[in-house]
Amino acid sequence: MKVNMAEVASMGINLCREGSWDEGLFCLGQIKDTSALDTGVIGKIYSYSGYGIAFRQNKIREGIELCERAVRVEFYEPENYFNLARTQLLAGKKRAAIRTIKNGLHIDPDHTELKKLHNEFGSRRPNVVPFLKREHPLNAYLGRLRHQLLGPLPPAVIDDKQLSKPDVIEVAG
Repeated sequence: MKVNMAEVASMGINLCREGSWDEGLFCLGQIKDTSALDTGVIGKIYSYSGYGIAFRQNKIREGIELCERAVRVEFYEPENYFNLARTQLLAGKKRAAIRTIKNGLHIDPDHTELKKLHNEFGSRRPNVVPFLKREHPLNAYLGRLRHQLLGPLPPAVIDDKQLSKPDVIEVAG
């Protein structure tokens, strides 16, 4: 009996999406030759395999590498950015995850999971003194003062100006 690799890949991806990571990773691990698969499927295989092995097997570095490969193969797929951001968060790389979320929202501003992740972090107001770096002592002091006076931004606010241009994605390769 011949097994259709595209069906196995689709089943594995769907199992991962549903939260059945062990079964999904098993299916995705069965795919040895990706040359016959559609590139859209290949990106998702890398993406879900990457997050899955980081999440379930604690292989964070390998997970990030696979998720970055997914973004390189299929840069137009916001789901790949979502899995890369989640994997970066597992690695404790919050700034990289925020940048990845921002890049994914540039591709699809209405992607539900990316918007949820973005809202969990909240948004930052622009620098009080725009020509100084955020870390500059004057900006830091004035920013704290502004925060005391105005309070935090509501988490649902997404600065569209920040989403207007994606950051350059630096991936190993």
